[in-house]
Amino acid sequence: MREEKDFLGKMIVPDDALYGIHALRAAQNFPVSLPFHEEWYRAMGQVKKACYQCIVAFHTAAVARYPGKRLPAGMEDISVFTFLDEAASEVADGKHHDHFIVPAIQGGAGTSANMNMNEILCNLALKKKGHPPGSYQFIDPSIHANLFQSTNDVVPTALKVAVMRLLEKLEQSVNLLRSQMERLETSHRSDLRIAYTQMQQALPSSYGTLFGAYSDALSRDWWRISKCFERIKVVNLGGGATGSGMAIPRFFIMEVVSYLQRLTNLPVTRSENHADTTQNLDALVEVHAILKANAVNLEKIASDMRLLSAGLIGSPDISLPGKQAGSSIMPGKVNPVVPEFVISASHKVYSNDVLISGLCGQAALDLNAYLPVIGHALIDSLKLLTGAAESLGSNLLDNLVVHTKDAAGKLLKSTSITTALIPYIDYQNATRLALYMKEHGCDVVTANNAMKLVDHNKLTELLQPRNLLKLGYSLKDLS
Repeated sequence: MREEKDFLGKMIVPDDALYGIHALRAAQNFPVSLPFHEEWYRAMGQVKKACYQCIVAFHTAAVARYPGKRLPAGMEDISVFTFLDEAASEVADGKHHDHFIVPAIQGGAGTSANMNMNEILCNLALKKKGHPPGSYQFIDPSIHANLFQSTNDVVPTALKVAVMRLLEKLEQSVNLLRSQMERLETSHRSDLRIAYTQMQQALPSSYGTLFGAYSDALSRDWWRISKCFERIKVVNLGGGATGSGMAIPRFFIMEVVSYLQRLTNLPVTRSENHADTTQNLDALVEVHAILKANAVNLEKIASDMRLLSAGLIGSPDISLPGKQAGSSIMPGKVNPVVPEFVISASHKVYSNDVLISGLCGQAALDLNAYLPVIGHALIDSLKLLTGAAESLGSNLLDNLVVHTKDAAGKLLKSTSITTALIPYIDYQNATRLALYMKEHGCDVVTANNAMKLVDHNKLTELLQPRNLLKLGYSLKDLS
């Protein structure tokens, strides 16, 4: 065990721990088990790496231009930042995450997370330099690992890097789901079904029309998600605690984001107003609102699939792939678990949206203290939606069975088919025909044969998918 101290006192830390006293205090103050997202942890490693590379570049430029001039405190041994850079690379690769002991829900605007990261990087660098963890007289978490940085610019910048990475994955998954819907639209373009309004039989339609509507909704999601990068790319790295850049070299302020851009290959952009970017998180609210729209569309699709496959009345129009046993007691029962998962995920996104909107509005003056839980909810929603889209595609749409003959047969027995005949026999006669179908439990052809309202050959022609599915009618059609 080793002893570490801060201005509050001393604590005992395990010898091999990469975390230190700051993280240990936070873990005791925030006793929750919800872990900090690894994606955000990795992104913090990349942000720190960009900072260290920029510091080395600043040192090189300063020594060349002002030989013999005093350098800022912490830069006496520039080799320290080479070791910190190597440590940051390991964090960016996801290593040592088990030493990040600060939970997702925390107080302090992310200071605990930043210091936990600084301690990990510092102790890794110490080990690389041949010193045991905790030898802070050689490399210090605040003096070196956090040089020219603040929690208030490092942590939100890392969040935006993590979010952009996850947006890329979500964009891909939504586009794949859209293409799967497009395939179903094409293959079922002329397969007739009953369209429903207010869960009542309404009009003749097709499965191609249904899947096409889903495809268009997902296309809008895809487009909207692609626009999120514009909203979230502006970062305040270099702005310091409140965006003023106080105690930070102008070289670092102007150049550090360029290093981050090259490291991440993402379109991160230096803010033109660091104070605004530091205290106002409306961009996160806007991005999550777009995610909420995607959740709405995924829920609608999942709900419809569950409804169409339900065995409530008669045989279902579609069959979902059987993915797992549905009961511990009822033999052979298979539940619509994928739609239920997607609906559950969507509602978690809705609740995250309420949290994000409420806490983004809780920013007080120059900073929002609730960034950790806001960021956690945002990343949570991105991962949920990506998983929902992937499962909906691979576990449901890939092996979806549409009972086309059954659906077409149901349509001919449905009174909704009589709406297509109104231009030829008027509304009153169409109503008579519908009532006859109900009373005798027969299809439209049998009812018309009895009532002689439409010529049999003409009715046969009108009931063809190409006529039932065309957009409106012309006067020529009546001749």
